[in-house]
Amino acid sequence: MPRATAREPLITLTTDFGLDDHFVGTMKGVILSIAPRARIVDITHAVKPFEIAEGGFLLAAAVPYFPPKTVHVAVVDPGVGTSRRPLVVESGGQYFVAPDNGLLSMIYERARCRVRAVTARRYMLDRVSATFHGRDVFAPVAAHLAVGTPAARFGKRIDDYLRRDFHKPVHTGKRIWTGAILHVDHFGNIVTNFHAGEFAHLAGRPFAMNVGFERTTRLAATYADLAPGELGLVEGSTGYYEIVYNQASAAEKLGVAVGAPVELTVW
Repeated sequence: MPRATAREPLITLTTDFGLDDHFVGTMKGVILSIAPRARIVDITHAVKPFEIAEGGFLLAAAVPYFPPKTVHVAVVDPGVGTSRRPLVVESGGQYFVAPDNGLLSMIYERARCRVRAVTARRYMLDRVSATFHGRDVFAPVAAHLAVGTPAARFGKRIDDYLRRDFHKPVHTGKRIWTGAILHVDHFGNIVTNFHAGEFAHLAGRPFAMNVGFERTTRLAATYADLAPGELGLVEGSTGYYEIVYNQASAAEKLGVAVGAPVELTVW
């Protein structure tokens, strides 16, 4: 896989901005004004508005497939304009620019991190609005970082950054765990926060997973192993269990969305 260089820095964008407005294009304009040789990759701009957990999951799913020194900009920021801090994070040979609201929680667990609160005003735009920090703070900071500005120049290291457990089910009974929907993909597959590595015993023990008003007790190896109209559980490409129908939208059929609870019982 080719590596980004100082002359051609690689920057990714993950936001809940959608593509109907000027927001994404404007951020790219700011980045290219500072780093004209930058390659910009859109991971997604279809995070559900304000869904920090979904944004964090989608970013974490993509990060391992990018080369060292990639700068990842993640903006899912319901607290924009408040006292929440902008961050620059170094982790696993890559960089992250994001608000301090738990969006990077899954990144923090993957490798040792150096987290800095961005306080150096000179790396932001001259005028910082209260409603568009993606343009005025995160994009220029990422661009300066990508062209070689040392992370230490953006601000001091901190240890009190916000971490959330949205990717971890809670043990709520002797045999019961309560989790949540992290993401609904383009096909309507429901990505839960139950990781197959932590619940590998489902392959050999009776279980029931409840979502909406339905439940499944079927663990399949592939989507096609399910009969038409059959609800089942499949280990998805990210390692998390997905609640699926074969060639149908599970989310539509079950009437659920990101953030809805999921309950697992294992006997």
